[in-house]
Amino acid sequence: MLRRIVQLFILLIGGTVGFIFLPDLIELLNIGDSPQWLTNSYIGAVLGALILFFSTFWLVDDIVGLIRLVEETLVKAPVTDLLFGTMGLGMGLLIAYLLSLPVAEMQIQVISTILPLFITILLGYLGFQVGFKKRDELVNLFPIGNKVTLKEKKKMYMENDGSEVSGTLKILDTSVIIDGRIADICQTGFLEGTLMIPEFVLEELQHIADSSDVLKRNRGRRGLDILNKIQKELPVNVEIYEGDFEDIQEVDSKLVKLAKLLDGYVVTNDFNLNKVCDLQGVSVLNINDLANAVKPVVLPGEEMDVQVIKDGKEQNQGIAYLDDGTMIVVEEGRNYIGKQIEVVVTSVLQTSAGRMIFAKPKLLEKAL
Repeated sequence: MLRRIVQLFILLIGGTVGFIFLPDLIELLNIGDSPQWLTNSYIGAVLGALILFFSTFWLVDDIVGLIRLVEETLVKAPVTDLLFGTMGLGMGLLIAYLLSLPVAEMQIQVISTILPLFITILLGYLGFQVGFKKRDELVNLFPIGNKVTLKEKKKMYMENDGSEVSGTLKILDTSVIIDGRIADICQTGFLEGTLMIPEFVLEELQHIADSSDVLKRNRGRRGLDILNKIQKELPVNVEIYEGDFEDIQEVDSKLVKLAKLLDGYVVTNDFNLNKVCDLQGVSVLNINDLANAVKPVVLPGEEMDVQVIKDGKEQNQGIAYLDDGTMIVVEEGRNYIGKQIEVVVTSVLQTSAGRMIFAKPKLLEKAL
């Protein structure tokens, strides 16, 4: 259908040009013994249409491909980008028209013709760029519209009984998706609200899943499987954010920008991203902090039964682990590697990276 429309457009252009200029061209060339019907404007329209149609027949497919490329680009672009870009273009063209009026009255042939065209192209381009790149700031200028936009963005989904789901948007980053514990947390029902997965995070996951490195490829595929499980099997609302911030390259920076725009929470287990969010005033939920918070509290003086796995960094140290992965540094435990022993907790070190327990063998404690 589009191909036919392009061909019809070419015929119309050729017919118009032939109707206006072909008879004058024949008279100008003064072709001897030329038939009288060649100077007829309607015959000129037919000839012009046929000549342009057959001379540009090989360009039709390229024109159709270009139109489809522009169409796909516009369809993928967020509505706000198109809206404010178009508004900026309109304002630029309006200003160009007002500036061109006094120039046209100058009655200087070259300046009156070329300068308005240049002004129109320049201000139209600048208007579009300003409207497109300043869209976020322009949205904030309209409080009413901004509230509606946030409401649409947050999409407070309705439950089966018709009540509104409470909570704010939880924006997932790549690391927390690959980690997989977010699915278990959602299954328990402790995480309320809507989970948002930005499209640029999905693209990064797909890029990792297509990596030539086996480890990276497996991590990427695990992340995609986790997302599929969250979306299809768990009782949580999932929304895909299709927008992008083309002026920002880093995915973490895009996440922070999106969280600011939507007033949402960034869900991550990335220590560095956590710090960046804190510095920029963005709310963050760190899965590692949650895991540390729900671990059993261990106090100095408590006894526990552990198996020493390997030696530690310091001399005569041994390393053991609890079932939840917490590392226990056993002083003078190197001689007990591979054995199950009772230890007494001496101190506990809590950091954002995790919890570390220091202990001594119970037999050694009794000897002291």
